[in-house]
Amino acid sequence: MSCASATLVVWTSGWLHGLAASDDVLDALHTWAEQHEVVADDDGTATALDLPGPDEAPVGPALLLAALRRAGATSARLVLPVPGDVRGLGGKGPLATCALRSGEALVIPSVHVGLVPKIVADGVMRWTVFDLPSSNGLEHIPIGEAEHGLGAALREATAALASLDVAKHRPNVRKEIADLAAANSSLPWPDAMPPRALRVLQRAAEVDAIVSVARSDSPGGAMSASATSARTEALRPLSEAVRRARCAAVDEAVRVLADSGAGKH
Repeated sequence: MSCASATLVVWTSGWLHGLAASDDVLDALHTWAEQHEVVADDDGTATALDLPGPDEAPVGPALLLAALRRAGATSARLVLPVPGDVRGLGGKGPLATCALRSGEALVIPSVHVGLVPKIVADGVMRWTVFDLPSSNGLEHIPIGEAEHGLGAALREATAALASLDVAKHRPNVRKEIADLAAANSSLPWPDAMPPRALRVLQRAAEVDAIVSVARSDSPGGAMSASATSARTEALRPLSEAVRRARCAAVDEAVRVLADSGAGKH
């Protein structure tokens, strides 16, 4: 599904450019947890942003927003790292390690920080703020290219999965996919969210639902090791296409929100 980092990237960008209130940002985060808290990973980052350090009590995300504005933040970017690809996270270090474990992060190059969310208790998500020494290697993916890649990967994977007969023991597989896609795409976004970004996020949710259902074993069924390996290989390009599409859609949303906000001044 989509992720908390994407929500914070888009809504924070809207807020920074005058297109959303701080309460709107906080309300959008409630999709992911009832309570959110913020703490810096190291004392230097804590001092630079006037946030609590690793041994201090966390604060709420409203104080994070205020800190980012004081520091001169302009926009954020979504990073969805996978093993072998942690570009944009400043190389090997605490940020990359934590982001890889979480599978998501957001970076704010203008203030040299990255944030990673983690559920730390029932209904509580903690955002840890890390130093970002460099955002070198952070890839810009044109949204048109990402959208095309989704379609191409879907066609290839559909053919491969048909040959594997993934749905043989799952008569309700279409409903499973539809339900998952609906859950993945029911997130709140700013009013100024560009339609194309929304369309790509919706399509990515649909493709991701197919991947999720195809990855899970059929009820009461079992696959041979060779069939499991073939399934994994068939799904790999589809997962990568979803990852690229989500990053591209969020980048496009941030760009349009920045342009819209500039037009207000």
